[in-house]
Formats: sequence, structure tokens, C-alpha cells
Amino acid sequence: MLEKLTHRQATINDLRTIINLLLEDDLSQKRESKKPELEQAYIDAFRRIDTNANQYLMVVENGSEIVGTCHLTIMPSLTFTGQTRMQIEAVRVLEKYRGQRIGEWMIREAIRYGIANGATIIQLTTNKKRTAAKAFYEKLGFEASHEGMKLYL
Repeated sequence: MLEKLTHRQATINDLRTIINLLLEDDLSQKRESKKPELEQAYIDAFRRIDTNANQYLMVVENGSEIVGTCHLTIMPSLTFTGQTRMQIEAVRVLEKYRGQRIGEWMIREAIRYGIANGATIIQLTTNKKRTAAKAFYEKLGFEASHEGMKLYL
């Protein structure tokens, strides 16, 4: 299946599918909207992402079926002598396709995208409750080098 995978920038028509992917996980079900109609906040957020050149909302397709997604942000930085970072967020693979190395393919494509856009540091966060995700990222070479912190407003 991996040889048939492609990725592209998400369109507004993909938004419902992306939200459904987010809802396939226990932690996200507590914070995402399950309403059948898209909340305006999702539409507004999508438009902000879509019009920002430093954002790439990736969808991974197997043929015409979206099987995964992740959100990439290119971040110019003064640290590390002005190096550019790329943040990877909201990594999801459709439940019925998990365990088929799609996530690994997607992260490798994300890294290629980062390199092509000048990134020399790739970073991500994962919830401490997601122990399998942490092991997955470590297998791909990521190191748990920092303690992440959030302030919800």
C-alpha cells in the first residue's frame, strides 16, 4: 500500500474528514466537536492555516481515500544561530489502516517537506498519555529532549 500513497495540501472540502480523523482518538473525543455540521471555529481556523505560507495541512491519500493527516508549521527562529524549525502537530492515521506503516511514511514525507523548506530542526509534541505514540516517534529518531508546557486560556 505504501507505494500508492500520496500527500497534498488539504482543501476546505477535506475538513470534515480531518475532524473525523481527530475524533478517532480517546483524548480528542473530549475536546473536539462531534456535531454533524462543521463548527464555524473549524472553518475559520482552516482559512487561517490555508492562507499562511508557513502552514501545510497535509492529507495522505490512498487513491481517493484520505487515510492520514498532519499539520506542519515552518517557524523561522533566532535560536541555534537563526535556524528554521518545523513543528509537526495533529498526526492521525485512519483507524482501519493503523499498523501498516502509513504513519511512518507520513512523518518521513513531513521531514522531507521540512528540509525542502529550510528546516534544520523538526519538533513535535505528544500527550504523555500516548505512550505508544512516544515509542513510535522515538523509533523514527525523535528524542524526548524537553518538557512541554501549555497554558490553556
